[in-house]
Amino acid sequence: MNKVYFHTLGCKVNQYDSQAMLEQFLTHGYQQVSKPEEADVCVINTCTVTTTADKKSLQIANRQKKLNEHCELIITGCMSQSRSTELLSTGARLILGTQFRSHIVTLLDKAIADNIQLVAVESLDVAGFENLQVSGHNAHTRAVMKIQEGCNYNCSYCIIPSVRGRIRSRLLSDIEAEAKSLARGGYKEIVLTGINLSCYGEDLGTHDLCDVVDCLNAITGIRRIRISSLEPNLVTESIAARLCANEKLCPHFHLALQAGSDNVLHAMRRRYNTARFRKSVDILRKNFPHCAITTDIIVGFPTETDADFDATKRFVKEMDFQKIHVFPFSPRKGTDAASLPQTAPEVKKQRARELIAISEALAKDIYAKTLGKVYNVLIEEQTADRAWKGFTEDYMPVKVEGNFHSGDIVRTRILEVKKNLLIGKEVGYEQLHFL
Repeated sequence: MNKVYFHTLGCKVNQYDSQAMLEQFLTHGYQQVSKPEEADVCVINTCTVTTTADKKSLQIANRQKKLNEHCELIITGCMSQSRSTELLSTGARLILGTQFRSHIVTLLDKAIADNIQLVAVESLDVAGFENLQVSGHNAHTRAVMKIQEGCNYNCSYCIIPSVRGRIRSRLLSDIEAEAKSLARGGYKEIVLTGINLSCYGEDLGTHDLCDVVDCLNAITGIRRIRISSLEPNLVTESIAARLCANEKLCPHFHLALQAGSDNVLHAMRRRYNTARFRKSVDILRKNFPHCAITTDIIVGFPTETDADFDATKRFVKEMDFQKIHVFPFSPRKGTDAASLPQTAPEVKKQRARELIAISEALAKDIYAKTLGKVYNVLIEEQTADRAWKGFTEDYMPVKVEGNFHSGDIVRTRILEVKKNLLIGKEVGYEQLHFL
């Protein structure tokens, strides 16, 4: 039996794509291994959102060839779509972009049979939604489901539209079928993901994201629905009200702010300003009074002044984010922002440190308010000390002792906070583990 190893970088969309490609290999008789040196085939699913992501992808590829020179290497994902034939120097047998992933085993077999390096990267101008399928997620209790691909926005710093193409949406009937399959497999939480998830259905003209949530909410066995991200400019009173009507929807929303300065947002070509972002947060908190709001912020954008960064710090404190994902600006070839005078690396590093410190302080205050409160915790895995770890509906990690299984939902009272981990005690138990 041939053995396959996967290394996935980047976002939840990549996680879904890797799972779908892995299942293609398993269907063809492969066995998955956890150590790259044991593999006959190594698949690296790359990210190219930053230069650091590119470097990591290439380092992993080069390390794999040194670990096992006889291993067949496949490089796929966003970096492959962007760099294509440049990656032939890695010695990869197959370079696969962000299409044709459902044919990954067939393409590999062809490359081996013909004794060639095969580049399967084509223009995405007329690409449709590639309806990949998954049946599980490596024994996790949450299953990621990709329902949308591509982005029509033109942010001045972002390379993603060029490597993922324009908006394409998955048919609602296919979404429903996969969700039912995952529910039968014991998955209690579905995480909806896409490149620009809020724009789901724009190309179809028949359904929108709320319709997807409505559909999943009606499926027996699914206990939680989580939306991976929302566009701040597309959050409206009517959408929030429709979402709020679904009792299974988790009160956790990720809105990518990117900057708390209107000057920088304009230079980034984001489709909102801070006033519109604030309005979106207010709408969500009115409909979901105890919801968690998380965000992404880029520091050191080429036009960002000290005054702009000070505005960002003030704004994030006002928004009271549960978590801020901080990214130093990374110029990407082909984007408008890459041609601007760049911020000094040491300035970017300092601003990142300051913002991370603010994020940690905000999280500390939010976590402190959980003491004594009771949450439903979806149990995921056992810890080294034989306790269990899971997540609340608003995505806070909780450690709790007891005789549980992965997939159980445990009513848990929070007794202690240890940095970014809540320590709780079981106060009620609903056995919902895998069949």
